Amino acid sequence: MQTLRYAEKDIPVLYDVDCCVCGGGTAGVPAAVMAQRGGQSTILVEKSISLGGSQTLGLVLPFMPTFAPNSDTPWIVEIKHCMKHEGIAMEDGTTSFGWFNPEKLVFIYEKLLTKAGGRILYDADLIDTKVEKGNIRYIIINTIEGLAAIKANTFIDSTGDAVLSRLAGVRVERGYEKTGNNQPMTFRFEMGGIDLDRLCAYTQSIGDTWCKTLPPYFEIAMARHRDIKYTLEPLFVKGYEDGELTLEDIEYFQAFTILGKSGCMSMNCPEIPVRYKATKAVDRSEAVTCGRAMMQRISSFLIRHMPGFEHAYISREPVMLGARESFRIVGKYQMTEADYYGRSRFDDAVVCTAWYIDAHGEKVGEYLAEGEYYEIPYRSLVTEEIDNLLVAGRCISTTFILQASMRIQPTCMTIGEAAGIAAAWAGKQGIAVNMLDWTTVPTTVKPYKK
Repeated sequence: MQTLRYAEKDIPVLYDVDCCVCGGGTAGVPAAVMAQRGGQSTILVEKSISLGGSQTLGLVLPFMPTFAPNSDTPWIVEIKHCMKHEGIAMEDGTTSFGWFNPEKLVFIYEKLLTKAGGRILYDADLIDTKVEKGNIRYIIINTIEGLAAIKANTFIDSTGDAVLSRLAGVRVERGYEKTGNNQPMTFRFEMGGIDLDRLCAYTQSIGDTWCKTLPPYFEIAMARHRDIKYTLEPLFVKGYEDGELTLEDIEYFQAFTILGKSGCMSMNCPEIPVRYKATKAVDRSEAVTCGRAMMQRISSFLIRHMPGFEHAYISREPVMLGARESFRIVGKYQMTEADYYGRSRFDDAVVCTAWYIDAHGEKVGEYLAEGEYYEIPYRSLVTEEIDNLLVAGRCISTTFILQASMRIQPTCMTIGEAAGIAAAWAGKQGIAVNMLDWTTVPTTVKPYKK
């Protein structure tokens, strides 16, 4: 077996491939599948033992719509088809969300990658890189066998937190430029045993018009200090006044049904206080403890006071924090809120989106008009420092406010799709991915066609 000298040790090189994707989440899976389908031998390195990232490990479902016209790219269409084949209809004409089942999505992701010929290395933590002359030559990982290395021609950072980029020396930014705060994290969880018919009847009885659909596509929500006045707010405020909930507990509450899991809802809460930074190791650890305590208070309150939850219980905890934003690379082009308000167009556009600026804790709202959208350029996925690095997902090159719009799952999925295509095309042409002219990539393989 090939070895690499690292930290005064000879460590095994487990794989020598064309493309190595770090992070098997929302953007990483399509990146790996597209690179492999494009003829590049590909390994996907994942620190957990499941694919899907925030979608499946962080229990972030369903995914929000881009609001941009005709934005379903081939990958998203394929996922919807596969989910339907598994008995889950992600849409029925009454909803714009992408409703899915997390356990089915894990299975679909793994099946699509292995069927394409790609390989997965689970339970492997990325800890270092070996960079030579502006190229990542190896990544160093920690496995059950100890330290090991992976060699590749092209690397894709889909860690969400720009871990690979930072290890390779790429410049990054973090948090809101004005305050230094990250968007607040979440500690989402699932509850089972819910009588959805009773819950729906209750929300209708109090005049709640927030959710426009009925079970199985159903949600409830409450957010304080917003322009919208939610009918559920008095119930939660009374819970605070009675000492059952804290002010932080009632800042934000939302729950969605889960298709294929009768009587289950995914809780888009608790929203962990903004004082816990997503970019600090100690903060993240303390945030888990804080989130778990909040989860217990909220679930107990729902069981005692929300009609339909009388026999409910916590059926699943997340195995990762829900980080909306942490580190962002500074790439060849940094997108700003001016691109959002200006509905920017680019010759090297890889995706279009129109999700509103959704910066929890800082700025929420200001929708684009129906039919309007902006584009994200390929240049925001590559860096000046590293020639053979692509970045996919929520950590591409943007400002804090712009990132609050582009961070939603379908946009990140398409960015990953484009990154995989770019890795394959650049590999065939024998050029570095940060020198690739996206306009020369055949339209037939591009995910986003104008």
